[in-house]
Amino acid sequence: MHWHTEIALAALLVVALGSAPVAAQKSGGTLRIYNSTNPPSASPHEDTTIAVVMPFMAVYNNLVRFDPAKPRNSFDTIIPELATGWEWDATKTKLTFKLRSDVQWHDGKPFTAKDVQCTFHRLNGKEPDYLRRNPRGIWYEHLTEVTLNGDYEVTFVLSQPQPSLLAMLASGYTAIYPCHVSGRDMRVKPIGTGPFKFVEFRSNEAIRLARNADYWKKGQPYLDAIEWRIVPNRSTRLLAFAAGEFHLTQTADVTPPLLNDVKKNAPGATCALLPTNVTTHMLVNREKPPFDNPQLRHAMLLSLDRQAFIDILSLGKANLAVNMMPPPEGNWGMPIEELKKLPSYGDPVAQREEARKIMENLGYGPNNKLKVKIATRDFNTFRDPAVILVDQLNKIHFDAELDVVESSLWYNRLFKKDYAVALNLAGAGIDDPDGVLKMGFACKSEANFSRYCNPEIDRLLDEQSQEPDVAKRKAIVWKIERILVEDVARPIIFHGIGATCWHPHFKGHVQHENSIYNNWRFDNVWLDK
Repeated sequence: MHWHTEIALAALLVVALGSAPVAAQKSGGTLRIYNSTNPPSASPHEDTTIAVVMPFMAVYNNLVRFDPAKPRNSFDTIIPELATGWEWDATKTKLTFKLRSDVQWHDGKPFTAKDVQCTFHRLNGKEPDYLRRNPRGIWYEHLTEVTLNGDYEVTFVLSQPQPSLLAMLASGYTAIYPCHVSGRDMRVKPIGTGPFKFVEFRSNEAIRLARNADYWKKGQPYLDAIEWRIVPNRSTRLLAFAAGEFHLTQTADVTPPLLNDVKKNAPGATCALLPTNVTTHMLVNREKPPFDNPQLRHAMLLSLDRQAFIDILSLGKANLAVNMMPPPEGNWGMPIEELKKLPSYGDPVAQREEARKIMENLGYGPNNKLKVKIATRDFNTFRDPAVILVDQLNKIHFDAELDVVESSLWYNRLFKKDYAVALNLAGAGIDDPDGVLKMGFACKSEANFSRYCNPEIDRLLDEQSQEPDVAKRKAIVWKIERILVEDVARPIIFHGIGATCWHPHFKGHVQHENSIYNNWRFDNVWLDK
């Protein structure tokens, strides 16, 4: 075995770059961005929304991260951050990291291996009272211990092999937290080791970060500050971007129908229209009558005309898929010919007729419709498809209406399972079945918002997690996907696509093409003004 180190990666970078000219970075300036909703907290470990990860990722560091300069996140693009190198043992159940010894927290206290141990004891349940909620705790169900070897080396001990662990550690959600700061403070005034220090968070107004002058990566960040304005109205914020009030849009905020207008109003801007690795899906609370009836849930599945969603919301550019991101960007998604074999991926007209018959057999009809509120988040990417879902359900003897929930309260509703039917979006930040499927469907996962629990799925999730052979693992993953569709576990409507736009003076940014969550450290970008 060999250590993966910064030195080796630096050498590879030199070879890759060769003698190509590199733009001269400029120091100074304030990066201005908008956030489209009020974040529920500043703590990425406790939330599942881009509204937290994007504005607060710059406060933190990970052990490792996905290279921000490489457009596609993969195991090959994982680079050290607070770690200087890593090594698996022969059993693939122990992963050892050597750590930087020149890092301090924003309050001046030294960063040590103990902080890494504290972070993952909070995530794997050894310190259960620290996090208010733990949506990705299931990622670490096989992490039995984090052992210390002095102040600057840690070993992650697993109960079984888990090849995906390193990718999960590279996710934008996987920040290292300090031992000495309370969970409450991390939610409202976080302390990190990252390139920017937290200054203030004015609810429904703004978030401000300032350059960390003591950042361990010498000479970075180049920016003096980052200011986020909270602008819920999409038309307002896109017009403000075109007027130059913002240097960068929130990631994937520009839909294909809006893209031409943005380009017309800001002709110099770069807009990257890319997959988001975020699913739009229907949640059905299986414990609330009458939705505890599997026949009713099956009728709801058959009501979905997925292509109508895709055509209306993305001009046909979004992707038909199940839970895993579809190819070519996704490594684990089913090809279209396999998708077409799944229940509800056939002719939508015939399926809707079948759905009506099921509803009529259950006693519903034109004069006895099933009343229900479709809950969704007050966020454009949620509300727009929710309107279509209401319309499609109403075509099979539902009397559905929209229940729009204030954005920062949305995930509280989901964690409490306080809904009957909901339209939700979800992204895990990594293209890996452990990150996506375990989080969404394992019986013990806090983020299993539909309360779906199938022991066979849990067994298969465990089996694929430790399978090193990609082809064999993919076969298990596709089997899981088929069962989840048949069980109406969380019907996926489509995989999203969206554009992120920036003005030409915003330099050094590479938009990632298989995740919107992992490249917002802002340590290597600058303003050429």
